[in-house]
Amino acid sequence: MENLLFSLNSTMPLFLVMVIGYFLKKKGMLTRGFTSAAEKFNFDVTLPALLIRDLSAIDIYGTFDLKFVIFCALATTGFFGIVWILARLLIKNKDSVGAFVQVACRSSAAVLGVALIQNMYGTSGMAPMMIIGAVPLFNIYSVLILTLENKENQGKGVIKKALVNIAKNPIIIGIVIGCLISLSGITLPTIVSKTVNNFAAMATPLALVVIGAAFEFSGALKSLRLGIVGALTKLLLIPAVFLPLAWLCGFRNEKMVAIMVMLSSASTPSCYIMAKNMGGDAELSSSVIVLTTLFSAFTLTFWIWLLKSLSLI
Repeated sequence: MENLLFSLNSTMPLFLVMVIGYFLKKKGMLTRGFTSAAEKFNFDVTLPALLIRDLSAIDIYGTFDLKFVIFCALATTGFFGIVWILARLLIKNKDSVGAFVQVACRSSAAVLGVALIQNMYGTSGMAPMMIIGAVPLFNIYSVLILTLENKENQGKGVIKKALVNIAKNPIIIGIVIGCLISLSGITLPTIVSKTVNNFAAMATPLALVVIGAAFEFSGALKSLRLGIVGALTKLLLIPAVFLPLAWLCGFRNEKMVAIMVMLSSASTPSCYIMAKNMGGDAELSSSVIVLTTLFSAFTLTFWIWLLKSLSLI
């Protein structure tokens, strides 16, 4: 019950912000022009600021664990690759493949990971190392797949365009800057750090409001079947495949919890923002985000219970 309450307290406020965004749109307070501008602002400014803030605060040298980081990176590569192959084979509407892969694989690990491990162990444990191993790849693979699966990018030079999109992507740039600050040991001036923090604080709430404001039941119902498949993939199938691999590699306690969060937490709200800005299926993205945010409290509690029952945490 304690784990369920913690999970509910972590995910339900996010879901309710989306609901409020939806009703504010229905009341006419949030217009289509606002959501369009907010999506662009979120993608170019607040999400990069969030990543700069979070990654620059990590003590990479002090907490570095090569085996753990490599596992997180290889697992991320594995489930992105497997889901991409299956999506290309099984999804009839090829316009939805890129968005499906992104939203079915990319977790809100950075948001939930530290909080969950601190709640269970009193320290952030291995969450920073999980973020280093997985979050940059979440974003690189998402940009790559969304670019390659966009019909407008087909033909000669598509690989070059994908690499250019990775290099120019504001979120990737934010990751690079955050890691460089951490590795260099530089302490940003107070004025700069507070400015970055102010923008970073807006990132998740603004993304959730925009998702709610842009949500359309007609579009969600149209992609409901694929949305349910995406949510099941995110919350149940990926952890069912990769958590046993983590056990075989000998990971236990806070390392296992960090891996569980990486694999099974809700799809990050930035999936919608990235899909919208890169020509992906934004309706499908919002459907999966809503579904995974709503149900992840219960599936996370199930995974915690199972790992505890097996004496792995």
